[in-house]
Amino acid sequence: MSNMDEMSLFKNEVPGNLLPFDGVVNYYGKVIELQQARNYLEALLQTIEWKNDEAIIFGKHIVTRRKVAWYADSNFEYTYSSKTKFALPWTKELLELKMLIEKRTGNIFNSCLLNLYHNGDDGMAWHSDDEKTLQTDSAIASLSFGAERKFMLRHKQTKETLSIILQNGSLLLMRGSTQTNWQHSLPKSKKIMTPRINLTFRIMLEKG
Repeated sequence: MSNMDEMSLFKNEVPGNLLPFDGVVNYYGKVIELQQARNYLEALLQTIEWKNDEAIIFGKHIVTRRKVAWYADSNFEYTYSSKTKFALPWTKELLELKMLIEKRTGNIFNSCLLNLYHNGDDGMAWHSDDEKTLQTDSAIASLSFGAERKFMLRHKQTKETLSIILQNGSLLLMRGSTQTNWQHSLPKSKKIMTPRINLTFRIMLEKG
């Protein structure tokens, strides 16, 4: 086997499962080299139609400092926290990244929810991506650009937790029964002064 063949084989290997039970989470590490990751970060900051996230929590209308965007193959609707988002058509950069992630994971995705965290003051509370519009137990690929942030997982029943630092240009894949049995969060940190963009590629159910 040539060195090129060995490199290709290594790149397509699936990393081990981070979870001890009740789900599968694979961390691929950096899948995009540093300068290219920086270029994607700047392009996404400029070209994505960012809007402050909104939610209805305990009957109160909440507008977050964190910004979001929603892109997909077609005009999908995505509802969470009692608010509905309507998908925008893919941008050039998102299509490039979608193809890269699909090749690395072997999954085909039809949508992407993006999050913009301005700095460590922006975070995400415990939750599961288990909305009815998502295909049950389907894979969710999380691609990170910018500041390195801690990503935490917590089992819904045992409350066992684990964490990992998501690097710039890195890929994390959640699949199987992960969303049914585990929650995840992005803790706030006063030490983080720079932005992070997170792309979560998903498989939405087709209407009808």
